[in-house]
Amino acid sequence: MKTIKTLEGVRHDSKQRAAEKTHNVVWTPQPKQIKVMQRKEYEVLFGGAAGGGKSDYLVVEALRQVDIPHYKAVIFRRTYDELNELIEKTLKIYKKVYPNAKFKMSPKPTWTFPSGAKILFRAMQYEKDKKKYQGQAYDFIGFDELTHFTYSMYSYLWSRNRANGPGTRVYIRATANPGGVGHSWVKSRFIDIAPPMTPKSYKQEILRPDGEKIEIERNRIFVPSSVFDNKKLLENDPQYLASLAMLPKKEREALLYGDWHSFSGQVFSEFVDDPEHYKDRMYTHVIDPFVIPDNWRIYRSYDFGYARPFSVAWWAVDTRGCLYRIRELYGSNGEPNVGLKWTPHKQAEEIKKIEDKYYKGRRIIGVADPSIWDSSRGESVAAAFEKHGIYFDPADNERIAGKMQLHYRFAFDEQGLPMMYIFNTCRDFIRTVPALVYDEHDVEDVDTTSEDHIYDEARYMAMENPIPPRDNKIEPKPYDPLSISDKRNDHTFLNI
Repeated sequence: MKTIKTLEGVRHDSKQRAAEKTHNVVWTPQPKQIKVMQRKEYEVLFGGAAGGGKSDYLVVEALRQVDIPHYKAVIFRRTYDELNELIEKTLKIYKKVYPNAKFKMSPKPTWTFPSGAKILFRAMQYEKDKKKYQGQAYDFIGFDELTHFTYSMYSYLWSRNRANGPGTRVYIRATANPGGVGHSWVKSRFIDIAPPMTPKSYKQEILRPDGEKIEIERNRIFVPSSVFDNKKLLENDPQYLASLAMLPKKEREALLYGDWHSFSGQVFSEFVDDPEHYKDRMYTHVIDPFVIPDNWRIYRSYDFGYARPFSVAWWAVDTRGCLYRIRELYGSNGEPNVGLKWTPHKQAEEIKKIEDKYYKGRRIIGVADPSIWDSSRGESVAAAFEKHGIYFDPADNERIAGKMQLHYRFAFDEQGLPMMYIFNTCRDFIRTVPALVYDEHDVEDVDTTSEDHIYDEARYMAMENPIPPRDNKIEPKPYDPLSISDKRNDHTFLNI
């Protein structure tokens, strides 16, 4: 008799103890894996660094209910090629625990267990692929490397997470490292909302057809793990720690320590948000708000959106040409990269309200994406805005030059001063811009499938006020993974 040993028991086998004594245990969880397997929350994110035993945990977690005939689980990676490592793990574990289980690679990787339960391995490479799972029901859903997925892919599968019959537990589990196209929304959903190992509840009120109110409550949690939690890996491969330590700084901090502020592929790796310098404005791009002097110019930058968020920002320019992002209006419904579906007239009305309240009597120079003057399908966005007294000039939309202007402005001089500051009230800029990654195909440009709307209008603003190239003279304060007082984690940017 072979079994898997866990704290609760993936298989509730009466002979489990005897099997362990005969050294017939196939897999034993390590302490951090035990902790994550004990969690009862609906959503759990496990990991944050390389080598923490994330993938082993995920394939074993899917086994928990395979003795129930109608149980069906699915584990996702972004592509089928990326599933190979997970499948190799199951071939080493599943077959030994369930000798009569059958695995088929074609037409799609599927394990079928003696009870009739199934564990499927599937991919969602493109946004449209999520619709392939419409009408399906999965008691357990797992995402390996969640930051490789978009929020809409992940959230769409919530509707597929339902019981196939009585007696099953319905829940979602995911693993992740920092970085990737989904870095921003994963960080917002699991990392920024609460300290690690702290459950976060969220409630929503819905109505029955008869009007009766129903309050729905669910919870989620982040369980961190790193190579230091994987004693078996370090015993089997003592040099793996050295391999991680040799990585470039940003990648090392992400994969060795699980630093969500630093990751490979990050476009604006020089961006610093240090609350200790919010007041003196040195060695940080994020600062405390202050009253704008009357002699500073005021700008408004804009990127249109409807189903995707629109973005409006107000900027002040001091006498030396430094930019200050002093206010923003981000057209999101609270979900990453999902817009409010406001018409141009509604957006213009909200902009007018803000300017009448805060900038009455100030001359405001507007810059926007040239596409808002397109009238080929009726009234242009620019024309709609003009009816409300909101005017823009076409921005220079040169992508690479605009990106470089942001790099120049983020660079610190010898005194630790940049040429662009962000008020700490502009939380969507702080949430989205540092999380941008490079496009896999155009390695000099930002991945446009990410939440890049704020970046676009900031780029328009920078191109309206270009500066000469500047090198980063100051090495920003290094991230200390052992510090428990890292104030960058004090902010809750988005509670989804």
